[in-house]
Amino acid sequence: MPSEPSLSLLFSLPKTYFGAILEQWWWLFLIVECFWMGKIMLFLWYHWRKEIFDAKENDPRVLLEIKVPEEVLEPIKAMETVITGFWQIYGLPNWFEKWWEGNDPTGFTLEIASLDGVPHFYVRTPKRFQPIFETHIYSQYPQAEITEVEDYTKNVPQDIPNADWDLWGLEYKNLKHWGYPIRTYSEFETGKEEEEKRIDPIASLLEGMARLKPGEQLWVQIRCLPVLDEYLPWKDAAKKLRDKLARRNVSETKSKPMLQEAAEILILGQVSGPPPAEEKDFIPVEMKLTPGEKEVVGAVERKISKLGFLCNIKYIYVAKRDVLFKPNQRLVMSYFTNFVTDNMQGLVPSPDSITKIKQNWYDWFWFKKQRLFLRKRRLFRSYVNRIWVGYPNPCVTDPDKSGRRFVLTAEEIASLYHFPGRLQAQAPTMQRVEAKKGEPPSGLPVG
Repeated sequence: MPSEPSLSLLFSLPKTYFGAILEQWWWLFLIVECFWMGKIMLFLWYHWRKEIFDAKENDPRVLLEIKVPEEVLEPIKAMETVITGFWQIYGLPNWFEKWWEGNDPTGFTLEIASLDGVPHFYVRTPKRFQPIFETHIYSQYPQAEITEVEDYTKNVPQDIPNADWDLWGLEYKNLKHWGYPIRTYSEFETGKEEEEKRIDPIASLLEGMARLKPGEQLWVQIRCLPVLDEYLPWKDAAKKLRDKLARRNVSETKSKPMLQEAAEILILGQVSGPPPAEEKDFIPVEMKLTPGEKEVVGAVERKISKLGFLCNIKYIYVAKRDVLFKPNQRLVMSYFTNFVTDNMQGLVPSPDSITKIKQNWYDWFWFKKQRLFLRKRRLFRSYVNRIWVGYPNPCVTDPDKSGRRFVLTAEEIASLYHFPGRLQAQAPTMQRVEAKKGEPPSGLPVG
């Protein structure tokens, strides 16, 4: 057995070394701490200025409800044209406008909500852009009706969850690189079918929404921000992905620095000669790809050719506790499953956003109920205020990784959000425009 002095010396060694390091390098810890504090202060400043700008009377938000026509003869491609027109609200502010005025792009939201069993379509946009949105919707859906309405999220208690109301919800994330597209309408609709024979996955969502009882509400929100590579270089990353999938040799042989070559000669005795000549392959690259690989490369190329929107998607099931029906929580999840493909992209629930706390062996006693309450309250306020995920961080992320912010094109967004006709989606409780409106005859006498 070691003696008592040796034990004390053994335990004092870490303290001695740590004390010596802290005495000599304390300033390094201070720099790291100041860096993180400065980063936090910068984020808080950014959102403080942004909230001031958003609160100005000349930049309010309006919620527009679109009443769908009884017959929608146009295919979903018409909605792609509409959303492509929405992209023109893009505007990249300079440094002064962003960090001092708070004038940073905010985008718009596309929302589908079932209020006591009645589905509704909404678009929320800055009021100054309202004419743009109405013009593009009427251009493709002339029989639709657009009205400015009150925010439906204000019609429930704002302290949910409480003793009378509860909620369940989540946010979605992408599975793979942003360059991969999700399954779009072009895979289940060609535009040449008769109206009664068209396949539309949104029918299952609206049918489920129409079956909700009074006291139940289901909200779906797609937040969209038009982006270019100068704001978020997602296309450059997607082109690199395309070249990788196409097995293109994009790496260039770089010459070594002169000092490195001299060190290799003097120390290792190695003399680097010219790089070996690459063997020429007379078989075209496209001949080496399997049909499935060609399909993926073509899909990535197609996505690159379209305008992109930085998006995040969330949904909430809100209900009174006495009518809450848990199977209804899965209605939206089953809808988004229609757009998942194994070889390309998929939108799946983000585990850290689901309003359910899993009990692990290491945290079985760590305030489970309190953590669940805070997660529900945070998701509810995030939806009501239409804020980006990850607040208060700025809207920047990595295109190479999965996360709750991702890029979708107008084609992909239109596949998720569009106006179906009654033949595709029965949904008997959904309000539609039944009577067609037209101008009076040109030869009508005027008194």
